[in-house]
Amino acid sequence: MPEPAEPTTHRGMPAWGFAFPGPLRDELTALALDGTKTATSSLAVDFVVDGAMPARAGDREVLLDSAGQPVAIVEITDIRLSTIALVDDDFARAEGEGFADAADWRSAHERFWNGYIHVLRTGLRDPNFELTDSTVVVCEWFRVVERLGAEG
Repeated sequence: MPEPAEPTTHRGMPAWGFAFPGPLRDELTALALDGTKTATSSLAVDFVVDGAMPARAGDREVLLDSAGQPVAIVEITDIRLSTIALVDDDFARAEGEGFADAADWRSAHERFWNGYIHVLRTGLRDPNFELTDSTVVVCEWFRVVERLGAEG
């Protein structure tokens, strides 16, 4: 979950960044900006804890870098709910992070999500929450429609 100082809107659009500020976000942002990364995933419970709704196809949102600065406007081209066990190889590859298949995607994402599971447990008021085959994942496909300069 992002640090509180990060903006949540820009130009009247939702604003967000991949993962957490730092090297992973920088890498994922670069992959999105060069067109390699065309999909991303989130746990549905992240939206519950944040009191937010997932995007819908056609929505435009602002992508933030590690400094919380806007770097691009992305358009959500498709969004689907899945479970961890049902994410397929095509989606895993669309994430652009070099995953060989869905099993590779799952391993990396469970490692990441388990890194802040205590935050989810607190937000859900469920000390026993765990990732399982049936944990719901929000799968989003997007395209960069505008790169933003230093002025955002």
